Amino acid sequence: MHNLESGLLQTILPFVTVPLRGVGVQAMRDPDEDLVRRVGAGDKRAAAEIVRRHLPRMVGLARRMLGDASEAEDVAQEVFLRVWKHAAAWKPGAAKFETWMHRVAMNLCLDRLRRVGRNGGDVPPDTVDSRASATRALDDRQRRERVRDALQKLPERQRAALVLCYYQDRTNIEAAEILGVSVDALESLLSRARRTLKTALAAERADLLSGLETG
Repeated sequence: MHNLESGLLQTILPFVTVPLRGVGVQAMRDPDEDLVRRVGAGDKRAAAEIVRRHLPRMVGLARRMLGDASEAEDVAQEVFLRVWKHAAAWKPGAAKFETWMHRVAMNLCLDRLRRVGRNGGDVPPDTVDSRASATRALDDRQRRERVRDALQKLPERQRAALVLCYYQDRTNIEAAEILGVSVDALESLLSRARRTLKTALAAERADLLSGLETG
C-alpha cells in the first residue's frame, strides 16, 4: 500500500494547480472540507493527506467489486485524479466529500464490469478434492475465501450494496445516494444479496460435509 500511495502522489500532484473558488456553507461540517479546499488551492501536503486518509477505502471497494488487485489500484488512481481536477469546484452541502469519492469509485467499477461483460473478477477453481482439503476448508481463512468468491458471483448491484454497507461502513442513506437509488430500493438489494449469499454458502458447506462423509 505504501508503494501505491507514493506512486499515486507522483501521478496526481502535477494536477493540483487549479485556483480555489468559493465554497458554500453547510450545517454539518464535512471532515474533509479543509483538506479539499487546500487541495483546490494547490496545497501538496493536503493532497498527500487526502490520499493517506482515503486510499485504503478506495482500493478496498474496487477490489471487492472487481476481484482484481491491479484493476482496483487503477480505479483508485482515477478517483484521486478526479479529486485533484475537481477539488476547487467542489462545494460542501449536499453530501460528504467521502460519499462523492465512493460514488466516483463505484461508477468506475460498474463501468469496467459492464465494458468487459463480466460479473466480477476471476474466481479460483474449486480445489477441494480430499478429506484433508475439505477439513481445512472449514477454518476461518477458507471461510473468508468462500464469502469472497460468493460475493464475486452476486449481480453487480447487489454486490455494490453489500460492499458499501458491510465493508465500506456506509449508512443505508449514503449507500443509496452513491448508487442513485431510493433507500427502499437499496434495502431490497441488500435483502436479495443476503439471501443469495446464504443459499450459496449453505450449499457449499453441505457439499464439503458430504465430501467428508463419503471421502
